[in-house]
Amino acid sequence: MKKFFISLREQIVKRLQSLSFRTGVIVLSLCIPFYILSFAQMALPISAEAKGILWVVLFGLAKTFQYGGLSIIGVEGVKRLKGFFKKA
Repeated sequence: MKKFFISLREQIVKRLQSLSFRTGVIVLSLCIPFYILSFAQMALPISAEAKGILWVVLFGLAKTFQYGGLSIIGVEGVKRLKGFFKKA
């Protein structure tokens, strides 16, 4: 069973890394609105339970987009992005 999950993880990472750099940047940038929404929803006039559920869902989506985007662009892509922001 453990071997199944390891190979499944490897398959997912391999498939993500096959996507383009541009796709990775788009997926990575999608985490920003979800981070904003996860905290902005606290101002809504709803129950604490609903706020908690919304926070978990939105924050989870933000983390998913963040790690998914980083997996797509990889180490070289991170270096490329850092270089872009140092020039700007």
